Amino acid sequence: MTQLTNDDERSHPGFEYQASGLTRAAFFRLAGGLVASGLVMPGLWPFAALANSEDQMLTRPIPSSGQPLPVIGLGTWQVFDVGNDPAARAPLAQVLETLFNAGGSVVDSSPMYGRSEGVAGDLIAAANARSKAFIATKVWTRGRADGITQMERSMALLKAGKTIDLMQVHNLVDYKTHLDTLRGWKADGRVKYIGVTHYTSSAFDELENVLRAEKLDFVQLNYAVDDRAAEKVLLPLAADKGIAVLVNRPFGGGGALRRLKSKPLPDFAGQVGATSWAQLLLKFIIAHPAITCAIPGTAKPAHMADNVKAGTGALPDAALREKIAAAATA
Repeated sequence: MTQLTNDDERSHPGFEYQASGLTRAAFFRLAGGLVASGLVMPGLWPFAALANSEDQMLTRPIPSSGQPLPVIGLGTWQVFDVGNDPAARAPLAQVLETLFNAGGSVVDSSPMYGRSEGVAGDLIAAANARSKAFIATKVWTRGRADGITQMERSMALLKAGKTIDLMQVHNLVDYKTHLDTLRGWKADGRVKYIGVTHYTSSAFDELENVLRAEKLDFVQLNYAVDDRAAEKVLLPLAADKGIAVLVNRPFGGGGALRRLKSKPLPDFAGQVGATSWAQLLLKFIIAHPAITCAIPGTAKPAHMADNVKAGTGALPDAALREKIAAAATA
């Protein structure tokens, strides 16, 4: 079993709470979920035992169910909005194949993303990969009837079958109305998990209020090495309430990677097996114990292959995370 770089921290029980903002109760709730899911043996450092081999993608349990979810997924905003052109779709099929072959599963979309839902649905169906995919999309309209119509259309476009894995209220638009519908859908087996999303830190106060007031399985939010506002309240709160966290904009909208493109990778990247800045930045994110999965978007198979490597092997401890942040933002 691969051990992470925080082996020595097992003797310092305050380490993980200070580093992540988690309360003691939240940390042990996360740890207990890992033990209950069979991913970690009792008594081990909980996040040090997620990897079973160097090439097997790490997973985190969805707190509300214990279902293991691979830590690297795929976002489809802009990159899957290509229509029916076979030449444009071909690399996207390879992106999905790369994700699934690496053990990843989450494919996240939205009716806001143009033709992305239909493209993703067609490609997943053509590859006969529905069983490999954790399909997530969103409702982005107002009113109960319009919400139902939109969600049913999304399920058809994504070829999700009778049950979609995750339906989220996009940017909190009319969230009370849609969550009421989705609770009924969940009870009827039409959706496995429900959640809410936002992509900007300016909405975090509102997002906090929703997380405190509503019973949710997932929250999707922005978090990156140069965008750490979620660490202050939302990540500890999600852990406390047993809410899985999907991370959008894990590269800060791409600015961090563009800025780091010509900068040498620091020597300490080797401590966690990272061979690129993309891997190092993703490892920074998924090493936070409240994070369930990061969903970087890409239309390039080579970039997908690079991203999924971040989900294997060792993860940085709190001290190394801070070194990564310092190096990436200097």
